[in-house]
Amino acid sequence: LANPNPEIMPEAARAARPDAMICTGRSDFPNQVNNVLCFPYIFRGALDCGASAINEEMKMAAVRAIAALAREEPSDVAARAYSGETPIFGPEFLIPSPFDPRLILRIAPAVAKAACETGVATRPITDFAAYIDKLNRFVFRSGLVMKPVFSMAKTSSAKRVIYADGEDERVLRAAQVVLEEGIAEPILIGRPHVIEVRLKRYGLRIKAGVDFGLINPED
Repeated sequence: LANPNPEIMPEAARAARPDAMICTGRSDFPNQVNNVLCFPYIFRGALDCGASAINEEMKMAAVRAIAALAREEPSDVAARAYSGETPIFGPEFLIPSPFDPRLILRIAPAVAKAACETGVATRPITDFAAYIDKLNRFVFRSGLVMKPVFSMAKTSSAKRVIYADGEDERVLRAAQVVLEEGIAEPILIGRPHVIEVRLKRYGLRIKAGVDFGLINPED
Protein backbone atom coordinates (compact mmCIF):
# COMPACT_ATOMS: atom_id res chain seq x y z
CA LEU A 1 0.00 0.00 0.00
CA ALA A 2 1.08 3.57 -0.67
CA ASN A 3 3.08 5.80 1.64
CA PRO A 4 2.31 7.92 3.61
CA ASN A 5 -1.43 7.50 2.99
CA PRO A 6 -2.46 3.94 2.05
CA GLU A 7 -5.21 3.50 -0.53
CA ILE A 8 -7.06 1.57 2.17
CA MET A 9 -6.19 1.47 5.84
CA PRO A 10 -4.76 -1.89 6.93
CA GLU A 11 -7.48 -2.51 9.51
CA ALA A 12 -10.15 -1.97 6.84
CA ALA A 13 -8.36 -4.31 4.45
CA ARG A 14 -8.03 -6.92 7.20
CA ALA A 15 -11.73 -6.64 8.02
CA ALA A 16 -12.63 -7.21 4.36
CA ARG A 17 -10.10 -10.00 3.81
CA PRO A 18 -8.78 -11.61 7.02
CA ASP A 19 -6.38 -13.69 4.93
CA ALA A 20 -4.84 -10.69 3.13
CA MET A 21 -1.08 -10.11 3.28
CA ILE A 22 -0.73 -6.40 3.97
CA CYS A 23 2.36 -4.18 3.77
CA THR A 24 2.65 -0.41 3.91
CA GLY A 25 5.44 2.15 3.86
CA ARG A 26 4.59 3.31 7.36
CA SER A 27 6.35 2.34 10.56
CA ASP A 28 3.15 2.47 12.62
CA PHE A 29 1.76 -0.62 10.86
CA PRO A 30 3.22 -4.14 10.57
CA ASN A 31 5.33 -5.05 7.54
CA GLN A 32 6.92 -1.70 6.75
CA VAL A 33 8.32 -1.70 3.20
CA ASN A 34 11.27 0.67 3.09
CA ASN A 35 14.14 0.87 0.63
CA VAL A 36 16.53 1.07 3.58
CA LEU A 37 15.89 -2.67 3.91
CA CYS A 38 18.05 -3.32 0.88
CA PHE A 39 19.72 -0.32 -0.79
CA PRO A 40 22.58 0.22 1.72
CA TYR A 41 23.46 -3.47 1.79
CA ILE A 42 23.21 -4.00 -1.96
CA PHE A 43 25.64 -1.13 -2.37
CA ARG A 44 27.91 -2.50 0.36
CA GLY A 45 28.11 -5.92 -1.25
CA ALA A 46 28.64 -4.39 -4.69
CA LEU A 47 31.38 -2.04 -3.49
CA ASP A 48 33.20 -4.69 -1.46
CA CYS A 49 33.65 -6.90 -4.53
CA GLY A 50 34.13 -4.01 -6.97
CA ALA A 51 31.02 -4.85 -8.98
CA SER A 52 30.91 -3.10 -12.35
CA ALA A 53 27.10 -3.26 -12.37
CA ILE A 54 24.15 -4.20 -10.20
CA ASN A 55 22.40 -6.90 -12.19
CA GLU A 56 19.15 -8.81 -11.73
CA GLU A 57 20.92 -11.74 -10.07
CA MET A 58 22.29 -9.43 -7.38
CA LYS A 59 18.85 -7.93 -6.79
CA MET A 60 17.28 -11.38 -6.50
CA ALA A 61 20.01 -12.43 -4.07
CA ALA A 62 19.07 -9.47 -1.87
CA VAL A 63 15.38 -10.38 -2.02
CA ARG A 64 16.05 -14.00 -1.09
CA ALA A 65 18.30 -12.94 1.80
CA ILE A 66 15.57 -10.67 3.18
CA ALA A 67 12.98 -13.44 2.83
CA ALA A 68 15.22 -15.93 4.63
CA LEU A 69 15.95 -13.47 7.43
CA ALA A 70 12.23 -12.99 8.08
CA ARG A 71 12.07 -16.68 9.02
CA GLU A 72 15.05 -16.60 11.38
CA GLU A 73 14.71 -16.23 15.13
CA PRO A 74 16.30 -12.94 16.24
CA SER A 75 19.21 -13.09 18.65
CA ASP A 76 19.11 -11.11 21.88
CA VAL A 77 20.84 -8.18 20.17
CA ALA A 78 18.65 -8.31 17.07
CA ALA A 79 15.52 -8.54 19.21
CA ARG A 80 16.16 -4.98 20.36
CA ALA A 81 15.18 -3.80 16.89
CA TYR A 82 11.71 -5.13 17.64
CA SER A 83 11.20 -3.24 20.92
CA GLY A 84 11.85 -6.33 23.00
CA GLU A 85 9.17 -8.36 21.21
CA THR A 86 9.90 -11.63 19.46
CA PRO A 87 8.39 -11.58 15.97
CA ILE A 88 7.36 -14.87 14.43
CA PHE A 89 6.99 -15.17 10.66
CA GLY A 90 3.36 -14.74 9.69
CA PRO A 91 0.77 -12.19 8.53
CA GLU A 92 2.01 -9.55 10.99
CA PHE A 93 5.68 -10.20 10.23
CA LEU A 94 6.40 -10.85 6.55
CA ILE A 95 9.59 -8.80 6.28
CA PRO A 96 12.30 -7.84 8.79
CA SER A 97 12.44 -4.49 10.53
CA PRO A 98 14.56 -1.87 8.70
CA PHE A 99 16.50 -1.58 11.98
CA ASP A 100 17.42 -5.27 12.21
CA PRO A 101 21.25 -5.27 12.56
CA ARG A 102 21.50 -8.62 10.75
CA LEU A 103 20.42 -7.16 7.39
CA ILE A 104 23.97 -6.23 6.40
CA LEU A 105 25.23 -9.67 7.45
CA ARG A 106 22.78 -11.46 5.17
CA ILE A 107 22.30 -9.14 2.19
CA ALA A 108 25.81 -7.81 1.51
CA PRO A 109 27.43 -11.29 1.26
CA ALA A 110 24.54 -12.61 -0.86
CA VAL A 111 24.87 -9.68 -3.27
CA ALA A 112 28.66 -9.96 -3.42
CA LYS A 113 28.43 -13.71 -4.08
CA ALA A 114 25.93 -13.16 -6.90
CA ALA A 115 28.25 -10.54 -8.39
CA CYS A 116 31.15 -12.99 -8.29
CA GLU A 117 29.10 -15.80 -9.81
CA THR A 118 27.81 -13.61 -12.66
CA GLY A 119 31.21 -12.19 -13.55
CA VAL A 120 30.67 -8.52 -12.68
CA ALA A 121 32.96 -8.50 -9.63
CA THR A 122 36.32 -6.89 -10.39
CA ARG A 123 37.64 -7.92 -6.95
CA PRO A 124 36.02 -11.34 -6.38
CA ILE A 125 35.72 -12.40 -2.75
CA THR A 126 37.27 -15.83 -2.27
CA ASP A 127 36.74 -16.31 1.46
CA PHE A 128 33.16 -15.48 2.33
CA ALA A 129 33.49 -16.76 5.89
CA ALA A 130 36.20 -14.16 6.51
CA TYR A 131 34.13 -11.50 4.74
CA ILE A 132 31.08 -12.21 6.90
CA ASP A 133 33.29 -12.21 9.98
CA LYS A 134 34.58 -8.76 8.99
CA LEU A 135 31.03 -7.46 8.59
CA ASN A 136 30.07 -9.02 11.90
CA ARG A 137 32.89 -7.18 13.68
CA PHE A 138 31.76 -3.96 12.01
CA VAL A 139 28.18 -4.38 13.27
CA PHE A 140 28.87 -5.92 16.66
CA ARG A 141 32.12 -4.31 17.78
CA SER A 142 32.03 -6.07 21.15
CA GLY A 143 32.68 -9.27 19.20
CA LEU A 144 36.30 -8.19 18.78
CA VAL A 145 36.91 -8.97 22.44
CA MET A 146 35.18 -12.36 22.41
CA LYS A 147 36.31 -13.57 18.97
CA PRO A 148 39.48 -15.35 20.25
CA VAL A 149 37.41 -17.09 22.93
CA PHE A 150 34.80 -18.28 20.42
CA SER A 151 37.48 -19.44 17.97
CA MET A 152 39.22 -21.46 20.66
CA ALA A 153 35.92 -22.96 21.82
CA LYS A 154 35.05 -24.11 18.30
CA THR A 155 38.38 -25.85 17.76
CA SER A 156 38.65 -27.52 21.17
CA SER A 157 37.04 -30.81 22.11
CA ALA A 158 33.34 -30.97 22.94
CA LYS A 159 32.47 -29.21 26.15
CA ARG A 160 29.38 -28.43 28.20
CA VAL A 161 28.36 -25.05 29.59
CA ILE A 162 25.84 -24.69 32.41
CA TYR A 163 23.55 -21.65 32.41
CA ALA A 164 22.17 -20.87 35.86
CA ASP A 165 19.20 -18.74 34.78
CA GLY A 166 17.87 -21.05 32.09
CA GLU A 167 14.42 -19.45 32.05
CA ASP A 168 15.73 -16.02 31.03
CA GLU A 169 15.06 -14.94 27.44
CA ARG A 170 18.67 -13.87 26.87
CA VAL A 171 19.94 -17.22 28.10
CA LEU A 172 17.55 -19.14 25.86
CA ARG A 173 18.62 -17.12 22.83
CA ALA A 174 22.28 -17.52 23.77
CA ALA A 175 21.83 -21.28 24.06
CA GLN A 176 20.47 -21.45 20.52
CA VAL A 177 23.37 -19.37 19.18
CA VAL A 178 25.89 -21.55 21.05
CA LEU A 179 24.37 -24.62 19.41
CA GLU A 180 24.21 -23.08 15.94
CA GLU A 181 27.83 -21.93 16.15
CA GLY A 182 29.01 -25.31 17.45
CA ILE A 183 30.63 -23.67 20.47
CA ALA A 184 29.39 -25.96 23.24
CA GLU A 185 26.60 -28.17 24.55
CA PRO A 186 24.39 -26.00 26.77
CA ILE A 187 22.84 -27.22 29.99
CA LEU A 188 20.09 -25.02 31.38
CA ILE A 189 18.91 -24.80 34.97
CA GLY A 190 15.20 -24.05 35.10
CA ARG A 191 11.69 -25.41 35.38
CA PRO A 192 10.90 -27.55 32.32
CA HIS A 193 7.35 -26.27 31.82
CA VAL A 194 8.47 -22.62 32.04
CA ILE A 195 11.30 -23.13 29.56
CA GLU A 196 9.01 -24.97 27.14
CA VAL A 197 6.46 -22.14 27.19
CA ARG A 198 9.12 -19.47 26.70
CA LEU A 199 10.81 -21.29 23.85
CA LYS A 200 7.48 -21.24 22.01
CA ARG A 201 6.84 -17.60 22.94
CA TYR A 202 10.21 -16.51 21.56
CA GLY A 203 9.93 -18.70 18.47
CA LEU A 204 13.12 -20.67 19.23
CA ARG A 205 13.71 -24.09 17.65
CA ILE A 206 15.77 -25.76 20.36
CA LYS A 207 14.21 -28.51 22.48
CA ALA A 208 15.06 -29.74 25.96
CA GLY A 209 16.52 -33.23 26.05
CA VAL A 210 17.28 -33.06 22.33
CA ASP A 211 19.41 -29.97 21.81
CA PHE A 212 20.37 -29.11 25.37
CA GLY A 213 20.46 -30.65 28.82
CA LEU A 214 18.02 -29.52 31.49
CA ILE A 215 18.31 -29.50 35.27
CA ASN A 216 15.11 -28.90 37.21
CA PRO A 217 15.93 -26.98 40.43
CA GLU A 218 12.68 -28.23 41.97
CA ASP A 219 13.74 -31.89 41.83
